[in-house]
Amino acid sequence: MLPEIDVFGLELKTFGIFFALNFVAWGAMAARRFRELDRSPDLAYELVFAALGGGLVGAKLYWAVDNGEFTLSGLLGGSGLTWYGGLIGGAIVVIAWAKWRGVFTARLLDIAGIGLPLGYAVGRIGCQISGDGDYGEPSDLPWAMAYPDGVVPTTEEVHPTPLYEAASMGLLAWLLWRARDAVRPGALFAIYLVVGGAERFLVEFVRRNEPAALGMTQAQFLSLAMVAGGIVALVLLQRRGGITLGRPAPRSATA
Repeated sequence: MLPEIDVFGLELKTFGIFFALNFVAWGAMAARRFRELDRSPDLAYELVFAALGGGLVGAKLYWAVDNGEFTLSGLLGGSGLTWYGGLIGGAIVVIAWAKWRGVFTARLLDIAGIGLPLGYAVGRIGCQISGDGDYGEPSDLPWAMAYPDGVVPTTEEVHPTPLYEAASMGLLAWLLWRARDAVRPGALFAIYLVVGGAERFLVEFVRRNEPAALGMTQAQFLSLAMVAGGIVALVLLQRRGGITLGRPAPRSATA
């Protein structure tokens, strides 16, 4: 585990580094996609700043409400960021930005559909390296590991759930990127909702989170909502002409 690294005498949190790399990956992917769609790649960097600002505020507020922590130190501290809060806050600000810029289309949703699992995978690598407590329950599987030097240490071997999520979401991002010109606008985002929600729902069974109701965690209820929304979107797309395009459309035509 490596919670911090020394860069010229400055201690940097490894999770913070990967948090930043998440947005770098987003920006690089979105810039290329905007270019393919004959739009200015500069839109990608505006998108990233909108997502970053909204995501930070949303993640902090969600954590504050969930933990009843409304002190100044709690709200302004670097710890206490909840992924679902970041997703909600980032989505609100990005939608507002996209409407202002006139780019709120299904293609923008698809860019988010690729960027969300890509950034999630990068962030989970940061969780794994820093040992920030996102690991799972005790396990005797061959790949179980301890986090004795993590931010939230444990000497007991547990499920390395950050690795599960980094691998699955990284693979999903790659597959969605490969399919970006083979499906109708909006389909990539819908697929992300279904697969991303299912992944988080399943991994919660081996994570340390406490159940909220009906034996399920809060994240599992939100995951089910994601899956349901994605399924509805895919059904609507299928009824309106199908999910796939039959053959990849010319990129100039998809813009």
